[in-house]
Amino acid sequence: MITRIQPGARMSEAVIHGNTVYLAGQVGEPGDDVTTQTRTTLAEIDALLAQAGTDKSKILMATIWLADIADFEAMNAVWDAWVDQANPPARATSEGKLASPEYLVEIIVVAAL
Repeated sequence: MITRIQPGARMSEAVIHGNTVYLAGQVGEPGDDVTTQTRTTLAEIDALLAQAGTDKSKILMATIWLADIADFEAMNAVWDAWVDQANPPARATSEGKLASPEYLVEIIVVAAL
């Protein structure tokens, strides 16, 4: 069985298959700095995981894209305060051109139910 959360014409914000939850890339508000965008992005992740019936302690993998890798430390300061220290996921971070120049960070997670 497949369950789609907030499906749209192009994509769903999250998809549940079996005991795994796949989130679409989440971003903050354009115009905010990387710290604020990261906080907003992580709040969106929390909300979607809750809708799916899970939480950040069950994140298996996180992929983080930064528009500018120079923002790595600022993003990590927010991430480190948010992540479940007892259950940190596997994680990768890379620099890449995002969908819009106003976006500074995008985070994709896969979690267990």
